[in-house]
Amino acid sequence: MRFFQDIVISTFILVAAWLPSECLSQPAGFPSSDEPAYREHYRNQYHFSARRGWISDPCGYLYYEGKYHCYWWGCAESTDLIHFNEVSRHVHRDVPKGLGCWTGCVVADPQNTAGFGSDAYIACLTLHDAARKNQSQGLTVSHDHGRSFSYYDGNPVLDIGYEDFRDPTVIWLEDSRQWLMVVSKTLESKVAFYVSPDLKQWTWLSDFGPAGRTYRCFECPDFFKLKIDNGPKAGQEKWVLVVSVDWDNEQYFVGDFDGRTFHAEGLKQETGVYVDCGPDFYASRTFKDFDNALGGRVYSMGWMSNWRYCRDLPMTYGKGFWSIPRELSLRDTPDGWRLVQRPKSDLTTLRGARQHYAGRLKAGRTAVKDIPRLANVYEAEMSFDATPGSTFGMNLCVGGGRKLVVTYDVDSHSLVVDRTQVADFEMTKFEHTCHSRVAPRDGQLRLRVFVDKCSVEIFSEDGTSVFSLATFAADDHTGLELFAQQPDTRYTLDVWPMASIWPSDAK
Repeated sequence: MRFFQDIVISTFILVAAWLPSECLSQPAGFPSSDEPAYREHYRNQYHFSARRGWISDPCGYLYYEGKYHCYWWGCAESTDLIHFNEVSRHVHRDVPKGLGCWTGCVVADPQNTAGFGSDAYIACLTLHDAARKNQSQGLTVSHDHGRSFSYYDGNPVLDIGYEDFRDPTVIWLEDSRQWLMVVSKTLESKVAFYVSPDLKQWTWLSDFGPAGRTYRCFECPDFFKLKIDNGPKAGQEKWVLVVSVDWDNEQYFVGDFDGRTFHAEGLKQETGVYVDCGPDFYASRTFKDFDNALGGRVYSMGWMSNWRYCRDLPMTYGKGFWSIPRELSLRDTPDGWRLVQRPKSDLTTLRGARQHYAGRLKAGRTAVKDIPRLANVYEAEMSFDATPGSTFGMNLCVGGGRKLVVTYDVDSHSLVVDRTQVADFEMTKFEHTCHSRVAPRDGQLRLRVFVDKCSVEIFSEDGTSVFSLATFAADDHTGLELFAQQPDTRYTLDVWPMASIWPSDAK
């Protein structure tokens, strides 16, 4: 019976996940908002979301012509990944009836390898034919700097007759001067590698997988190089393969790519490691630099939700939002390669006046003054003395008996985040507790925390453990408490209100 239920649930989620965005803008009977745009209840103030309608998987990130271009098959542009200009709700103009445009990516082709012109932006995406129960890969083409795309009459460019074959990421391999596609064979828990000289004719190279967590699905792959930031190999690069799994998480593998096959390095890497410890970071993509202007820096953003409950969340303006931008690198640790994620430095430009607190905690809870007035729109940096035998932490979004609880046990190095009590509504699927092992550094635990209207992101000091959570606290659940089980735990806390990224005159 459990197997049958899983099939039914998976089928429903699959259909909901990949319907065209216009079908998901507002569920039937869902109330529309009369509030001013970008000031609606539960609208995050410094995380990107669409003005109206549905936003889920990133469908292509690139840096080109001096801008970051972000797609969910709507389109937004940015010069800093902090402020965004939404230029289109629907970029695909003439897709044949009966075909759905599912997750994919966008590339620039200044060398005109595909023959569409050196000014072309090309979307490489999954075409879903519900009548044929078929998923294939196709192209749409833009000649207006990526703001609208026309259907390519030669589609599909890759069709292997599969019902679950989707979510391509395409990158340019300068050494071999050809395009590389990584695409998911979802139900086989595999990622397939193909190459092409022109984006139109594709040759299969190899498959990776099954590997790691493979219970329900294996989708939205991304493939990129990262620099190692420590140890004897510092400055060298490794290939990283990220795959979204089981509708609610991402795992990554680190290794080498020989031009044909990806080889995950080490037994532990073959089992995969989670990108994020929280329940709400999915389908992330890295920005591909077609200007060669980012100096090797790699940035990523992910969808901050979960297919188990995303359609049930009480957002009046639409559905979905993305994480803050993260800069990525690799670290060599005793447990193997670890992805390091750090908030993009430009986020500090949103900071207001700093509020500083320091002292020793008494046993029990201590409310931090003046935080409620920040209305859950702030950043905090904190450190605690990690004395052996002690347990301490913080409560975020406090009010009305609700809170998000973050607890650290020094002896076990266990950092636990409990979301069970935070949301301003009752939904069993939303209850969640997550944890990670985080070792103190120089006798202290340091955390960087981003609180927004309906989300929290927590970064450990070195960025190897990150927790991303949707919260949906009530408007008056805005307190911050520190707590300790033993008295005299020393702490420091700096808090900055964060400016809204939205236009002040939006109507």
